Amino acid sequence: MKFDEVIGQEEVKERLLQMTREGRLPHAIMLCGPQGVGKKALAVAFACYLLGESRYEVRGARYENTLLQNNPEQGNLAPRTSNLVPRDTDLASRNAEAMLRKLEHPDLHFTYPTIKLPSMGSDHTPVSDDFAHEWHDLLTGGGPYFTMDEWMTAMGGENQQAIITAGESDELVRKLSLKSSQGGYKVSVIWLPERMNIACANKLLKLIEEPPQQTVFLMVSEEPDQLLETIRSRVQRIDVKRLPTETISQALVERRGISEEQAHRISRLANGSWLRALQELQVGTENEQFLDLYISLMRLAYQRKIRDLRKWSEVLAGFGREKQKRFLQYFLRMTRECFMYNFGQQELVYMTEQEEQFAKNFARFVNEANILPIYDLANRAIRDIGQNANAKIVFFDFTLQTIVLLLQK
Repeated sequence: MKFDEVIGQEEVKERLLQMTREGRLPHAIMLCGPQGVGKKALAVAFACYLLGESRYEVRGARYENTLLQNNPEQGNLAPRTSNLVPRDTDLASRNAEAMLRKLEHPDLHFTYPTIKLPSMGSDHTPVSDDFAHEWHDLLTGGGPYFTMDEWMTAMGGENQQAIITAGESDELVRKLSLKSSQGGYKVSVIWLPERMNIACANKLLKLIEEPPQQTVFLMVSEEPDQLLETIRSRVQRIDVKRLPTETISQALVERRGISEEQAHRISRLANGSWLRALQELQVGTENEQFLDLYISLMRLAYQRKIRDLRKWSEVLAGFGREKQKRFLQYFLRMTRECFMYNFGQQELVYMTEQEEQFAKNFARFVNEANILPIYDLANRAIRDIGQNANAKIVFFDFTLQTIVLLLQK
């Protein structure tokens, strides 16, 4: 994968390249930012650069200098054999490029959250290698822009919580202790390190403190504050910002072949996320289901239909935890848009036609008195779901609290 496959983020690309060219590359980098802005894509592209282009760019430059220094016409007959490059450099470069194109380079290691399948033994601790085939298919099939839910589906565990286990850190120690097969960097890409359990985090901390020679860690985090402070203090953090609307719009036109008008509408709804833009392109998206659930919740809460609200909460409890959290994020966004709708300034509102149709009559119920308590309510629910609380209880309490908050004026 190359940098030109990453949507936007030119500033981050240049920063990574400049650190490498100037010899200031830290051994541990953490790319932080919201979902869908391209952190994983940047990490994979940079890993491929370190294992491919960067090595042969340097060697090529040395080889050119060597030719000049050994050219009699230049008046310099002193050979500089220490800088000579083997004749098979071009072949090695082509081999590395072929492996990186398939993301099968032996010095490229991926770590990601996993689950325990029923087929695994009781004493087996899941590690990334258990799902290497599924990871590779997802990463090379649709590219590095995918969600945790898509990854959970690929693993076959939509209703579980995916984590990075202590066994994974043991595997990393083993892999990175080996000598580089290609004589260059060894790169460890860690997706969502905040999902490490405490045992794994402590072992990774020791590995970062005493990294194997020529090893680079590239972490991709959406919630860096969930990581140990000692880990955060030992990595160089690079914040990856939301994509500009114009960047997403242009990419939709060039890569997806849609009209400029449609691309502009979708890019505004995407709110800086390429993943969200792709979801908006799909027919019958998950957001349509979430809108129906949002409308149903607000109508039932306004009418105080407790029995129906209990059934509603049971429907949500039947979703996987990742989907439950995505609904709550949608709830937050939709509530914010309804609040902004009251100001009558269209440029501040980012809703689909269906969402805006509902907001015309409902928006007045979201006001200065309840907007912050509603936000707190949803964020508490996200926290509780993330901590494996009973989903039926969480969502039923959520609906009852919503009744109270809608009455505040």
